[in-house]
Amino acid sequence: MKHERHIGGSQHLKIRLAQNPSEVRVAQRLRFEVFARELGAEVQGHDMSLDADAYDEACDHLLVIAPERDARFESLMVEDGQVVGTYRLLPQSAANRLGGFYSQNEYDVASLVKRHPHLSFLELGRSCVLAEHRGTSVVELLWQGIWNYVRSHRFDVMLGCASFEGTDPKRHAEALSFLSQVPKGNDWRVEAQAGRGVPMAMIPPDQINIKRAIASLPPLIKGYLRLGCHFGEACVVDEKFNTTDVLVVLPVSAINPRYFARFGAPGA
Repeated sequence: MKHERHIGGSQHLKIRLAQNPSEVRVAQRLRFEVFARELGAEVQGHDMSLDADAYDEACDHLLVIAPERDARFESLMVEDGQVVGTYRLLPQSAANRLGGFYSQNEYDVASLVKRHPHLSFLELGRSCVLAEHRGTSVVELLWQGIWNYVRSHRFDVMLGCASFEGTDPKRHAEALSFLSQVPKGNDWRVEAQAGRGVPMAMIPPDQINIKRAIASLPPLIKGYLRLGCHFGEACVVDEKFNTTDVLVVLPVSAINPRYFARFGAPGA
């Protein structure tokens, strides 16, 4: 969908797809700024100012753009402003050409796709927001962009890894234990790759403070949860990215209808 430019916005921010390799590099620079400089990830790619891998060229890249210019981040400028948020979108057709989805490295996503041969999958990944712009408006814009993309291409299922900071799952024991209690449904169960999974249920259900657990969830995971997603059977530690990951599976048919009021129904 490289031809589509603007796919959403608010009074001060807008969201659109990257239009050329130069704009994709800006998204990669933002990812480097957040993942490497801020969170200490060991990023990929030959250029040490970028977070880049073999999947980027096959993906579409959502960009949240702010009109103001911050002199500290001149490298994040594009024609119509400064990129402050991004999300990578990998359609199933592109993933097939690459030998599978990126999240297959951590979870047995291939078996999930095989169980649903008549459904079309979209992988979401590499989401990040510049620290100075983290807040509800940017996250909502990312969701608006994803939803418009899903409707335009008629995807049936979204999936991808979402992350907690750090490589010690025990730091997030209550939140992970809470997520382990979210109903999965047999059709959507996905196991971690052999030897990589860490059990999420570290605290007995009757000892979980649900309000506190939800409050401690990263914003994007909260968003997935509200929409009615399923989570993988375990969490996976990603040492290179300094994160603890959970697999999110979100069938479009399971999305709570009240959210369609904001973003539009699937056939709209």
